[in-house]
Amino acid sequence: MIINPRAGQNVVKIADLIAVLSAAGWRTEIALKEFGGQSMELATRAVKANCDLVIGYGGDGTLNQVLNGAMNGRKRSSAIGVIPGGTANVWAAEIGVPSDPVKAALALVDSETRKIDIGHVEVQGLVFPGMTHDKQEKGRQKKEKQVRKSPLKATPGAKHHFLLMAGLGLDASIMEHVSKPFKYEVGRLAVGLAAAEELPKQHPFPLEVHVSGGEHEDKMVWEGEALQVIIGNTRRYANIVQMTPGAYLDDGVLDVCVVTAGNALTTLEEIASLLFRRRPDAEATKYFRGASITIRVPASIDLQLDGSAVRLKDYLSKAERKVLQNGGNAEKAIVTYRFNAMPHAVQVAIPSSYNGALFEHPMAEEEPSGASQQQRTEDKTQQCDRDVQEGHQETPELVGRLLEHGYKVTVVGAAAHPGKQHRYIIAGTIPHQMTGDTRPVAIRVNGSATVLTPSGKPVSPGLVQGLQEGTVIVAVGKKSKYGVIRATHLVLP
Repeated sequence: MIINPRAGQNVVKIADLIAVLSAAGWRTEIALKEFGGQSMELATRAVKANCDLVIGYGGDGTLNQVLNGAMNGRKRSSAIGVIPGGTANVWAAEIGVPSDPVKAALALVDSETRKIDIGHVEVQGLVFPGMTHDKQEKGRQKKEKQVRKSPLKATPGAKHHFLLMAGLGLDASIMEHVSKPFKYEVGRLAVGLAAAEELPKQHPFPLEVHVSGGEHEDKMVWEGEALQVIIGNTRRYANIVQMTPGAYLDDGVLDVCVVTAGNALTTLEEIASLLFRRRPDAEATKYFRGASITIRVPASIDLQLDGSAVRLKDYLSKAERKVLQNGGNAEKAIVTYRFNAMPHAVQVAIPSSYNGALFEHPMAEEEPSGASQQQRTEDKTQQCDRDVQEGHQETPELVGRLLEHGYKVTVVGAAAHPGKQHRYIIAGTIPHQMTGDTRPVAIRVNGSATVLTPSGKPVSPGLVQGLQEGTVIVAVGKKSKYGVIRATHLVLP
């Protein structure tokens, strides 16, 4: 678990998370990010150590670093999971991970791994001012030939992969100027203030879009002036708008949304559409799809990956960086970005409760149909209920002893343990005997545990999944140093 502390905000729940993951039988190593970019290094180290799951506990920027670090590790056996602890948490919202960290840990336990597509970006060329059009075209063709043989060498810390989206234009400029300490303190308000400062400075920029794969085969599909470009692997944008509503995680292509430049009226209409319809106005946007997207824009236009600004110079050679740094060159230089879809490139943990909206094709393991899977689950539950009915009612004396000596647990959430029949995990808190403060615990409920009502009537262990937050139950069993109670008896309200 790689944690972005966010001024200590994401540290207070570590004991709660460890209890839940330990109850699932997981051995979890904790790594705190201490400086910018370290999350990528930590993820690379975790993948090389053959960790089964690398969890990013932070925002989408932290998760992007985990993704890039995992890809740098060159091994593809590790899966990636998330516990949301950032400002927007778009990926968590996309796949139905709860915003509460403890409930997110329960969702991680009750999840399955799926291979998904991700996006990859590289700089294919940079044309500087002073070159004639013919020289530019010859230089571009020469550069593209060189790229096919050997892509431009980026700095070791450069991020090439994205999970959600890449953006060129206004959004990247805003994220470049957001104060991270201020964002940690006030959240989205910091982004709003940066937007208010940057909006007056923005202006349309020339754009050229080439697409190959999908409906097009290596041809220019659009040229003109734009305000914003989104290259989407998923749909949600800032958790508010669906900029690429037709995107899937397993279709092998990227979706492009170009917000074109217009007059003041059309700009107001576009803003109104984003606020009220939750998607761009059809008249002001152009959509394209393809396995490979080539985009040419001025080098002064900022780029963001998964909501975090990246620097063009990280993708350039030393000589190109030196020329670009000369006064004013960034305003006139033209950079060529290439965005490629990488099909089934990484495994991610998806909650079993997720509705699958971002997947075009079901998993092979999901056949036979979901209805058949549901029937099998119902059959198991009915068999468990029959077993419970055959059990005998416990005496009031036994129930009284359980209530007196058991742990009184206030429930936070509960989840099934996948692959383990009649096994469940309940996350909660217990009061400290001396101080009255609460301590986190996680109850492991096996099929051998006896679950009772206060009257002593046995009930199905499956009922624990329906426990509401704040419910107080009594658990009897040995508690480990990680806060895991191995329940022998449970008394439910």
